[in-house]
Amino acid sequence: MPYVKRDEQGRITAVNLEPGEGLAEVPPGSPELLEFMRKLELEQSSLEQSDMRLVRVLEDLIDLLIARDVIRFTDLPLPAQEKLMERRTMRQSLGALDLLGGANETI
Repeated sequence: MPYVKRDEQGRITAVNLEPGEGLAEVPPGSPELLEFMRKLELEQSSLEQSDMRLVRVLEDLIDLLIARDVIRFTDLPLPAQEKLMERRTMRQSLGALDLLGGANETI
């Protein structure tokens, strides 16, 4: 059974699988619990999407710094070089298959 912590208005603010001080047991299929979990998933999904957009900005920034001779690709730590090359290869592959679909997406 899940256990929940509630705020002053009685809304769920945390869920735990173990009983504890200040936690109340709720049925697993509780609509209130399911709604809380759905909101957490939406927030996580939004954060992941934002992270992916930021990753692309950072990749483009690194490419720009390299193109302007501010840094060299080999100045980056080897794990960073490997990750960048892996992503570059994946983007080129997807672009060749035309899976990106974005006209303004650069590879």
